[in-house]
Amino acid sequence: MNSKIESLGIGTGKTVYSNNDCEDILCLSEAETLDLFKSSGVVLFRDFRVTVTQMKAFSEKFSCSYLKDPTKKSVDSVDFVTSVDNGMYALPPHAEHSCVPIRPDVVWFCCKTPVEGGETLFWDGIQIWKEMSKQTKQLFDEKKLKFVFENVPLEELNKWFLCGETIDECKQVLNKFEGLNYQINEDSTISLKYICSAVVKTKYGNQDAFANYLWVNHTRGEEIFEDGSKLPDEVADEIQKLYDKYTEEISWQAGDLVMIDNSRVMHGRREFKDNQRQIFVTISNLNLE
Repeated sequence: MNSKIESLGIGTGKTVYSNNDCEDILCLSEAETLDLFKSSGVVLFRDFRVTVTQMKAFSEKFSCSYLKDPTKKSVDSVDFVTSVDNGMYALPPHAEHSCVPIRPDVVWFCCKTPVEGGETLFWDGIQIWKEMSKQTKQLFDEKKLKFVFENVPLEELNKWFLCGETIDECKQVLNKFEGLNYQINEDSTISLKYICSAVVKTKYGNQDAFANYLWVNHTRGEEIFEDGSKLPDEVADEIQKLYDKYTEEISWQAGDLVMIDNSRVMHGRREFKDNQRQIFVTISNLNLE
């Protein structure tokens, strides 16, 4: 790769710069890009003036499938691309869709209009796990996380799982997911319980990474573990200190594109107050090993 490459913050993330104002991101080497992504976990492409259409086209060079996120507003002209700016509040660390058994391999963000604030934050789950105390690691080795969704209409569930329009079709799809339990209610809604580990193996390198949805539920005061318990105060304090220590950020510029390894890296954002912010996202599974 002839482009200039620099560290993105203090971790393994990288920033790739365009050689000139006319360089097209679609001309970058797929093999070299993927190698950089595998080793870094986060790659920011800057000065390529990437559009939403180019983001989707670039992601298609690496992806075999895309996932929908019905909680976000779709971009009419580009399939599977949505806006992340439904609100202006801060978002805590999380791996995308890790509260359900359809976690994508990669999250792609593209900035059209940056504003003051609203920086995208990220945390390397490998580093977080390495730094945890022995006692906290033992807790997460012994106890699984629990995510519960009550009384979900079939139509809504189908937006997430593409599980068909009938209860029988839905059951056939849901039965395929490890760790997912469900109940068909009398009113034909479905209640789901997903059990999973807080620690996952990375897609590249097969390393342990603390990459999950735990902190979202914790900040809401909800149950965390399969046994119905919440996060102990001392464990929450330890995790918060690790997040504070290893927070990395992307201060957006127009035309930026970033790809994040969702099996390794959690992301979030800072609060912002300007509703002109435009950041778009697509999530996909990779077709290259």
